[in-house]
Amino acid sequence: MKSAVAWCAMRLLPLAVTLVLTASSAAAAQDISLPAALRQKIAAQAASLAPKLVETRRDIHRHPELGFRETRTAKLVVERLRRLGFDEIREGVGGTGVVAILKGGKPGKVVAVRADMDALPIPELIDVPYKSTVPNVKHACGHDGHVSIALAVAEVFSTLRAEIPGTVLFLFQPAEEGDPDGGKTGALRMLEDGLFAGPVPEAIFGLHVMPTLQVGTIGLNVGAAMASSNRFSATITGRKTHAAYPHTGIDPVPIAAQIISAWQTIPSRMNNAAEPMVLSVGTIEGGNRSNIIADSVTMTGTVRTLTKDGPERVRGQMSRMLTAISEASGATATLDWPLGNPVTFNEPALATASLPVLAEAVGGRANVLAPPPQMGAEDFALYQQKMPGVFFFLGVGNTEKKITAMIHTEYFDMDEDALPIGVRALAGIALDYMFRK
Repeated sequence: MKSAVAWCAMRLLPLAVTLVLTASSAAAAQDISLPAALRQKIAAQAASLAPKLVETRRDIHRHPELGFRETRTAKLVVERLRRLGFDEIREGVGGTGVVAILKGGKPGKVVAVRADMDALPIPELIDVPYKSTVPNVKHACGHDGHVSIALAVAEVFSTLRAEIPGTVLFLFQPAEEGDPDGGKTGALRMLEDGLFAGPVPEAIFGLHVMPTLQVGTIGLNVGAAMASSNRFSATITGRKTHAAYPHTGIDPVPIAAQIISAWQTIPSRMNNAAEPMVLSVGTIEGGNRSNIIADSVTMTGTVRTLTKDGPERVRGQMSRMLTAISEASGATATLDWPLGNPVTFNEPALATASLPVLAEAVGGRANVLAPPPQMGAEDFALYQQKMPGVFFFLGVGNTEKKITAMIHTEYFDMDEDALPIGVRALAGIALDYMFRK
């Protein structure tokens, strides 16, 4: 992401992906470094683990936990990894995170596999046998599936330990959805807590279930996959007075309205239209009575971009407008811009090299799609600031079964037939990288 080559590759994403996806199947087989015998073992084990995958996913789904409260889920993960004989297991990393190390039987590379564990403060409104037992908390983003898949990958790797050339770190991360109390995300907390104090991975791999993709397909972006995400809070301070005499005070409400209108010219008039950007004000709070001019107004919102310099550029534009418009009316203003997630960026060479294994997991390259980069965000991107990584989307939708609801909704569900596919794909690209010269 930091190199000019990577940047150019991102800008040429549609062409690059088209060229990659139209390569012949014969060439694809030659591109896979992972030995065929190991690929067959992974496929067979992924299929045999299907009932266990479903059982694990449903157990976690029934007992969802919000960010930094994933104690039951973390305990389940630790118990399973201990039974698999992992060399080292660290608990409580970044709060409730788990880091486990599996040393292969041969020397080689170090890679990481990541799964997030937290649920969302959303009620479950679908009537299924594995319905959430926690009021107003639901695995509405599919992290139950992510944990289930990662645990199965860990089990597959434990049986192949003697044949693995290198070391694998499994990261079970809390709070990808953010801290319910408003603090830092799980990835940042784990990094600050010495996540990579031991073996440092050379690459990291992860996935996300996606109901907009049909089961049996995978989505892979070469370059930008998901947007950067920054929360902001802006406070305009005026001077309180009686609403019948506004000239004796400074009213922050119309000032806020002017600022919101001005801010909307940033994506529409100050940004390259070929580079997607979102600037949304989500809340406006101020005042305490209908006949009193407020002393201050606070606005909060989010900014999403798909370019490396986007967040800082937008921050500067927002700050200048906020200050100028406020001062023109005699008010003062502040802009709070906490550290957010950068762009989730699949390093082009790594993503392209991973494609053949992903294609094999879904029966051919025609089933590996190149979806447009999303304006949703992922704190997986924070790991990609430390090392190259691949983050792909696993199709879990099924229109025939009426599994179509979007993530982050009360009706979200997944076709569980996708779980073994996820195991095969995630295990395959991690091991393929380890065998690559």
